[in-house]
Amino acid sequence: MSKLHGKVAIITGGAGGIGKGIATAFVKEGARVAIVDLNAEAGHKTIKELQEFQPESIFIQANLMEHDNIAGIVKQVGETFGKIDILVNNAHASKMASIEVTTQKELDLSFNTGFYPTFYFMQAALPYLKDTKGKIINFASGAGINGDVNQGSYAAAKEAIRGITRVAANEFGPFGINVNIISPIAKSEGMLQWAEANPEYYQGMLSKIPLRRLGEIESDIGRVAVFLASEDSDYITGQTIMVDGGSIKLR
Repeated sequence: MSKLHGKVAIITGGAGGIGKGIATAFVKEGARVAIVDLNAEAGHKTIKELQEFQPESIFIQANLMEHDNIAGIVKQVGETFGKIDILVNNAHASKMASIEVTTQKELDLSFNTGFYPTFYFMQAALPYLKDTKGKIINFASGAGINGDVNQGSYAAAKEAIRGITRVAANEFGPFGINVNIISPIAKSEGMLQWAEANPEYYQGMLSKIPLRRLGEIESDIGRVAVFLASEDSDYITGQTIMVDGGSIKLR
């Protein structure tokens, strides 16, 4: 399997969860990946697993709330591999709270880990992606599309990401760069922890998924990311791809 043979990808939040699933799917398709994550222990563990498929892959430990360092991360990857073909902006942290009690600190957490890194990584990677006619994959959420309760800060940042992705699709399209969004429901560690803490809410959510299951991080979410990162998606840009078992049907 070599849909991404010779390609170089940056994946934020790549040490675990959906990011790890995407990184695994990418290296199995021949890509060299740079996973960027705050968690050093998980990052070193994951990169060892990825290097079994692609020995040149690397881990960069970074706090994405330190936005001034993002350009340096992109430069490091570009200099290490000589190019960048794919950017996956997956990292995001937030806390659940109703709008009534949401604080500035909670808003800042969501935007500083999600929206701003997405924006600055796209900005910094643009010169490299112009050279390779590359691909950008950003992440949205049904929480923003549906307006889920107690998800105000998360939904706001995710919808901001959808907005800037559409702008980027229009601005970067003339350079041959595709910019799309995945909106997933996945069996990540975070989702499983949330399900254990909120069993009734979880069962209610599961019952509304037509396929009646959570998506697998590699075989479901990762494979769609491979499609969007490959030449198979060359005529798709500015789109939100719902990888959620049919939960939301966009019109």
